[in-house]
Amino acid sequence: MSTKLRAAIVGSTGYGGVELIRFLLAHPYVEITSVISSSASGAPIADGYPHLNQIVTERLDGIDIELIRGKADVVFLATPHGVSIDLSPKLLDAGLKVIDLSGDFRLKDGQVYEQWYKHKPAEASYLDRAVYGLCELFGADVPGAQFISNPGCYPTATILGFAPLAAKRWIDLKSVIVDAKSGVSGAGRGLSQVVHYAEINENFLAYKVNRHQHTPEIEQAIGRLAGEEATITFTTHLVPMTRGIMSTIYVNLKQARSEDEIFDLFRSYYEGRSFVRIRDKGKYPGTKEVFGSNYCDIGLSLDSRTGRLTIISVIDNMVKGAAGQAIQNLNLMMGWDETTGLTFTPVYP
Repeated sequence: MSTKLRAAIVGSTGYGGVELIRFLLAHPYVEITSVISSSASGAPIADGYPHLNQIVTERLDGIDIELIRGKADVVFLATPHGVSIDLSPKLLDAGLKVIDLSGDFRLKDGQVYEQWYKHKPAEASYLDRAVYGLCELFGADVPGAQFISNPGCYPTATILGFAPLAAKRWIDLKSVIVDAKSGVSGAGRGLSQVVHYAEINENFLAYKVNRHQHTPEIEQAIGRLAGEEATITFTTHLVPMTRGIMSTIYVNLKQARSEDEIFDLFRSYYEGRSFVRIRDKGKYPGTKEVFGSNYCDIGLSLDSRTGRLTIISVIDNMVKGAAGQAIQNLNLMMGWDETTGLTFTPVYP
């Protein structure tokens, strides 16, 4: 490209925004032209993130639609839930492309959003415009789109974990139990008792039991694939590590299948999808093996005694669960190879 795409990041002082900066700085077709924070406007971003010293020298902009329109072609919204509801329509009406990392436009039913997020939903016309950007499954909807709703971190790991089975209707969609664990970066940079060192260190917590807001997002995507309603049990846990999600999924098969059949299905379904890696039989992924990368690694084990399949799916919640997937969506939106700027090897150990 002779001219790079100009990108603005709203919410640059959050973990998701900073991870977007890390990846976009290495993207060959994108230039970061504005880093934006409503709470720290005018300050150097390196004041809050010293690791960016001499790397990002611009001072933080405030949220000003005209200023953003003058500086950017695409806007990433790495904001808390509720902010994008008002901001995305203004940016779209200003002619900008928008990739929203919050949950405000993922659910197509506004009443369901209000029930689970406890917040007034966006206007239906904008909910209809938002393309749900889980690239491996719905990537065909993304090229040429103006407005992408980036999937959540837990849903990404979970949906990718059993999407092939749902699409083939091999499982009972009312039997699905998901036991998911996340590192504390998923809670954001804000201070709270639950992420206080003395509270989380050497501790393991279940939270939002039977009421996590990502539940309907998973059910919506799986139902779309299967062509029938999905109802899951979804329990989340916080573990004392910085990054990573492990989603352990238990499903009942509708009829007897061999483990070889199941492995063949997964490998065929994700063939050509660079960021989904299926482990060999008897091998299971750990969160450290995708750390800092855009990969989703999946392991499978069939219990022939019970007819139940166990699926272990891991991602880095800040990358495949947020910033990396947002850039993957940008690549598809713009007609670029979806791996552009994302081929980082996981950090190990």
